[in-house]
Amino acid sequence: MKTRQLISEIPQSRTLSRVAIYSGIVSLYALLAVLVETGTRYSGFSNLPADVHAALTLILGWLLVFRTNTSYARWWEARTLWGSLINASRQLAVKIVDFVPAADHDLLLSRNLICGFAVALKDHLRSGAILTSLDGFRDSDADPEHVPSWLISTLYRRLGAWKAAGLIDGDELRILDDEARRFLDICGGCERIRNTRLARSYRLFARQCVFLYLLTLPWGIVQNFVWWTIPLTAMLSYFMLGLETVAEHVEEPFGLDDDDLDLDGLCGVIRRSVDEIFDRRPRLDHPESGRDAGASAVT
Repeated sequence: MKTRQLISEIPQSRTLSRVAIYSGIVSLYALLAVLVETGTRYSGFSNLPADVHAALTLILGWLLVFRTNTSYARWWEARTLWGSLINASRQLAVKIVDFVPAADHDLLLSRNLICGFAVALKDHLRSGAILTSLDGFRDSDADPEHVPSWLISTLYRRLGAWKAAGLIDGDELRILDDEARRFLDICGGCERIRNTRLARSYRLFARQCVFLYLLTLPWGIVQNFVWWTIPLTAMLSYFMLGLETVAEHVEEPFGLDDDDLDLDGLCGVIRRSVDEIFDRRPRLDHPESGRDAGASAVT
């Protein structure tokens, strides 16, 4: 990446531009330390012992490492769960297509249930899922509060109906169940990440330490750097505030910030993969009717 691109990324990112504004404010505060040191009779006020600032640097480093690692671990766990959802969707689609000699409308419903679960989970983790917003269920009369659970419950009803009709045997039912139950396990893992943030005391303690560090930074280095204190303070505050701000955003990976997971893109991967798998079967009787045929098959 070129140096010009490193700079141009700042105004294009809401997170980085906000951090840049904060670091600019801190650099203005550093100007006060420079003026006191160079132009007033209160220059002795800036004689802050260097050991005090070194101790703060050590403590702040520990806190930021803990904060950053914890936040990234949550982000990576969320990405791992959605990777598992992609795999589970593909595997369930393959096994339904290869194991179940069901009618076209049943296969269409299964396709809609698998693809709809990913979209429902994405909406559930954000503002809330609505069943009638999903492809294949726009005409449904159901209004479940927890849409992902409703979709998997409907899938299990189809598995039971196939077993009762003799389309699958007990062994095939257990194989399909192994894949289907992973969906709600993934949903529960995502809900745990969304509903359980890092302890408030840790977050507050880290912010207090960053604030105290930046409050004392100009006064601790102004004697050695004088006017260079301003750009040095701006640079250090940019990275310190940036680590804390990015950690706060990464801690919540399901939103719409720059650093959040691309859930829309992951849902698109699932849709394309599942469609490709089901398209191996003969073409449906009424493909132009689209995926809304699933709604009538539910009832």
